[in-house]
Amino acid sequence: MNPVIGYLAIAGVAVVTALIGFYGLRVSRTTSDFYVASRTVRPWWNASAIGGEYLSGASFLGIAGLVLLTGADALWFPIGYTAGYFMLLLFVAAPLRRSGAYTIPDFTEARLESRGVRLVTSGLVIVIGWCYIVPQLQGAALTVGIATGLPPWAGAVAVAAIVAIIVTAGGMRSITFVQAFQYWLKLTALALPVVFLLLLFGGGHAPAPEALAADPFPAADGPGAIDVYRTVSLMLALLLGTLGLPHVLVRFYTNPDGRAARRTTLIVLFLLSGFYVFPTLIGLIGRLYAPEVAGEPADALAIVLPGRLLPAPWGELATALVIAGAFGAFLSTSSGLVVSLAGVISQDLLGGSVRGFRIAAIVSTAVPLLVSLVLPAAGLAGSVGLVFAFTASSLAPVLLLGIWWRRLTARGAISGMLVGAATSGFAILVGPALTADAPGLRAALEQPAAWTVPVALATAIAVSLADRTAVPRGTDAFLRKLHLPEDAR
Repeated sequence: MNPVIGYLAIAGVAVVTALIGFYGLRVSRTTSDFYVASRTVRPWWNASAIGGEYLSGASFLGIAGLVLLTGADALWFPIGYTAGYFMLLLFVAAPLRRSGAYTIPDFTEARLESRGVRLVTSGLVIVIGWCYIVPQLQGAALTVGIATGLPPWAGAVAVAAIVAIIVTAGGMRSITFVQAFQYWLKLTALALPVVFLLLLFGGGHAPAPEALAADPFPAADGPGAIDVYRTVSLMLALLLGTLGLPHVLVRFYTNPDGRAARRTTLIVLFLLSGFYVFPTLIGLIGRLYAPEVAGEPADALAIVLPGRLLPAPWGELATALVIAGAFGAFLSTSSGLVVSLAGVISQDLLGGSVRGFRIAAIVSTAVPLLVSLVLPAAGLAGSVGLVFAFTASSLAPVLLLGIWWRRLTARGAISGMLVGAATSGFAILVGPALTADAPGLRAALEQPAAWTVPVALATAIAVSLADRTAVPRGTDAFLRKLHLPEDAR
């Protein structure tokens, strides 16, 4: 494609994002504005912002690429991503908002009355956030390279610089405006090319389908125990991993009350369900009409497909729109993560001031940028899926027990988080190095959530039961605060 179009698309998104962010700066005055937007974000606006930050590069580009490579097996990813929010609606959204905390470490410290729990939670939040940011920056490198021909590092540096500037300028208040805009940008950026392609097919002007056209979603020879295990483990990771994502959970603190948090989550379910239709269709169209893209980075399918199938100038315009949406995806998700990390780092290490928040935001952006420039890029959806598995094994069990089980203790929570983090981290790091000689063991390590989550949960429960006298004195009052509506209290 013409590099000028790529430059214009990326510059347009960057300029609009900066303008919206600086508008947020005008209304960001207090510490509460920077951390939780003064808890005044209404459900529709907050739901759009959550959709903007949650729909990362893995959703925007990765789903289509996975459908291209694996067919129907890839559909578990959008199902799991969306169903994870249903779990949030049922178990976490309203209680977490009623807790009155600013961050996840604030919540665990208040629930268990332990500074040690806070420190472990903070460490996990930082690790999870940095691991999640790295794929976004690598996806930005891929997108900018395709769009402009610039070297890969340019895209990663551009996204990191824009995110650091916006977050340090306006905090959560500013990012809320940016992310809400970027959800609708991403939806439009995928929906319009799909509509153009469907009109092309309906008018009988589409090219002849290639080899996969007869059976775009071929059935497997038989599921087998290993395939069933992989599917169950992936779904468990996606369902529970959503509960522990720091940039998602911090959003519920911006709602006015618990009822608004539940309403926000319900709206998010509809927004996500509508969005995931389009990357799935792009992946299907790619399997039918452009299977050769699988030999390239498959994550590039959504970018290159319109230019290959649509006539000029519509193909180039649709490609520019997709590039703009992809760049917006990297910006919005990275912004949400940096906000959540800056809140944790500044409160634990820098006194919780606005100045400390800004310093923490720069650090939270710089570290994953350096890592993304050193590590080789992997598939976006697969990389993010591993982060979900780690989160599901470390933070999610303690979060659920802290909300719903009275007898959780500080020692139990710390033990559960450390065991979950150690087992899932070991599996993720060691799994790819194993040979195919032991496919069952390899599957258990590459998709570890099916056994690491129960191990972490059992550890937290067992240690807590053996530590009965350490149940915090204020547990009953805190649980009433979590589960009773504000007007009832």
